[in-house]
Amino acid sequence: MGDFKHLVLVKFKEGVVVDEMLGGMAKLVTELDYVKSFEWGADVVSEETLRQGFTHAFVLTFKSKEDFAAFSSHPKHLEFAPTFASAIENILLFDFNAVLIKPVP
Repeated sequence: MGDFKHLVLVKFKEGVVVDEMLGGMAKLVTELDYVKSFEWGADVVSEETLRQGFTHAFVLTFKSKEDFAAFSSHPKHLEFAPTFASAIENILLFDFNAVLIKPVP
């Protein structure tokens, strides 16, 4: 079985300083060893009607679902979560066991 992925799509509220949110997330994931990798990006190509208002994507990779559960219940995550949640207008979460088809060379 592959890694466990936590995919987060968000639309931040008007006036939110996105760089502050990204800084907080970067600090959180670098401090907790449960997170195997963290990637993010802002949409740059999709048409508004196709992305349904979402502007940013975050992908957190964990070795297992148990590591994700430990991360989710960690006090540092619980401390940051309300700050992140208050900055979001809309969110979509998707958690899954990754199936690797083509590995990175």
